[in-house]
Amino acid sequence: MQLPFYKYQGTGNDFVILDNRAGQLQLSLSQIHYICDRRFGIGADGLMLLNQLPGFDFAMKYYNADGRESSMCGNGGRCLVKFAFHCGLARSTYKFIAADGPHEAEIDGHSIVRLKMQDVTAINQHNGDMVLDTGSPHYVKSVVNLMDYDVFHKGKEIRYHSEFQPGGINVNFVEQLSDDEIMVRTYERGVEDETLSCGTGVTASAIVNYHNELGFNEVIVTTRGGKLSVEFERMPDGSFTNVWLCGPAEKVFEGSITLPE
Repeated sequence: MQLPFYKYQGTGNDFVILDNRAGQLQLSLSQIHYICDRRFGIGADGLMLLNQLPGFDFAMKYYNADGRESSMCGNGGRCLVKFAFHCGLARSTYKFIAADGPHEAEIDGHSIVRLKMQDVTAINQHNGDMVLDTGSPHYVKSVVNLMDYDVFHKGKEIRYHSEFQPGGINVNFVEQLSDDEIMVRTYERGVEDETLSCGTGVTASAIVNYHNELGFNEVIVTTRGGKLSVEFERMPDGSFTNVWLCGPAEKVFEGSITLPE
């Protein structure tokens, strides 16, 4: 089976994208895993389908690199918006649906993709760290000397902790750089490794590290793959609304791959 594909990345978080607006693609778990394999396939943190759905500009279907369908991916959503634009779907504001519900997005004049995330209603404490859901479940731990931290082993330990089973959890390690700037490294479930960036993880880490008790916040986030910003409003009841994940999303290359049966 010969399959045309497109490769996109958002701050180093990379994805294979397939145009499935005709609805003809039926890929197995093993085929998706093969496509995302960095040695035998194309190589990616995940795979996305651009689908059609009445009432929306498009629908997003996301699979982790292990081949399993997953929850919301923030950087993936931003890359899919840019792909939709390249496919001729030019909009001032995009409206699409993903695993966690409807989203809005826009592309500014500097090719920055702004993606509206779901509201966050609660942050829970766990052994002094924070747990919250930004479309995917995330664990946020503050550390010092982040670049020297053992993200892989410490992240894997928390990701597979019995309290977060059966689905597991994504794990973010955060170093505070200033009142409104942080650095984040993330161990992602499904990839089972550190990624260069994680959109929902960046969002979760920024929300935990808000600097204005009430009203507008903008947190600048440095990842190993580049910089993102997260804008949000902190409400009197402690919830977070108008959450926007902002950053670059770029096409890397396109081609075709022969899939095993």
